Amino acid sequence: MTRPRRSVLFMPGSNPRALEKARTLPADGLVLDLEDSVAPDAKSKARDLIAQTVAIKPFGKREVLIRINALDTPWWRDDVAMAAKSGADGILVPKISSVDDLNNVGARLAEAGAPSSLAVWAMIETAPAILHAEELAAASRDPKTRLAGFVFGPNDIARETRIRMVPGRATMIPMITHCILAAHAYGIEMLDGPYSDFSNPQGFAAECRQALDLGFDGKTLIHPGQIEACNIIFTPPADEVAQARRIIAAFELPENASRGAIQLDGRMVERLHAEMARRTIAIADAIEAMGN
Repeated sequence: MTRPRRSVLFMPGSNPRALEKARTLPADGLVLDLEDSVAPDAKSKARDLIAQTVAIKPFGKREVLIRINALDTPWWRDDVAMAAKSGADGILVPKISSVDDLNNVGARLAEAGAPSSLAVWAMIETAPAILHAEELAAASRDPKTRLAGFVFGPNDIARETRIRMVPGRATMIPMITHCILAAHAYGIEMLDGPYSDFSNPQGFAAECRQALDLGFDGKTLIHPGQIEACNIIFTPPADEVAQARRIIAAFELPENASRGAIQLDGRMVERLHAEMARRTIAIADAIEAMGN
C-alpha cells in the first residue's frame, strides 16, 4: 500500500494540548515523542498520556509513530512495551547504529506481543549509522526487524561529527545521498530531518525542494506552520500526474505491449518511465484519499 509521507510532524508526548491539536492538523503523519522533547522526570507521564491518546484512535487517516528513547537509556524498554500494545502504526528509534540494535528492538517488540503490522523506523543520526547505512537497510529483508524506513537526523550528526550545518547543506549532501541510495536500494522509505528555523519560511521551502530533488519521500517537521508548504512541495503537480497517466495509457495500448520504448508527446519514453509514472499516480491517489 502506498502511503503519503509528505509531512510528518513531531509532537511532544508530554503535552496534552499539543496531542489534542494534532487531531486537526493536515500532516500526513505524526511522531508522538518520548525522547528529546520530554524531560527525564516526565517520561513516565508522557508514556501513559500517549498510550491513552492513541488507544482512542483520534488521528484519523494519519500515520502515527511513537519515538521511543534511545537504547542506551533506562526508559526504552518501557517505551517499547507500551508502544507494542498502543495501536500505533510504528515506532521511531533514535540513534540506531547497528543491525544488532535493530534485532534488539525487534526481539523486544516480539516479546511484548506487538502485532506484525507495527513497523520500526530508524533515526540515522550517528556516524556508524551513516557508515553502515546499506547494512542497516538490508536488514529490512528480515521481517523480525520490522524495518520500514529511515529518518535522517542532521542535528545529532552535526553534534557527533563536528560537520557544520550550513545553508544548502553542502557539507551533508554526501551523507544524505549515501543513505537515500541505501534505503531505496532495499525498498524502504527515507524521510528528511527537521528544519529548525521555523521562523524562516523561505529557507524551509528551499530545503523541502532540495529534499524532493534528492529523493526523500517526505520531511519531518517541528512546527505546525511548516505543514502546508511541505505538503504543497511534496505533492506531485497536476500536470505531472496527467503526464504519468498518459504514459501508462500509452504503454497499455495493444500495439505497444511488447515495446521497450515508444514516442509520446514528441519524446522517447521507456518502460522505466512507466514504472516512475505508476509511483507518481499511486502517491497522488493516496494524497487524494487522505483528504489533505
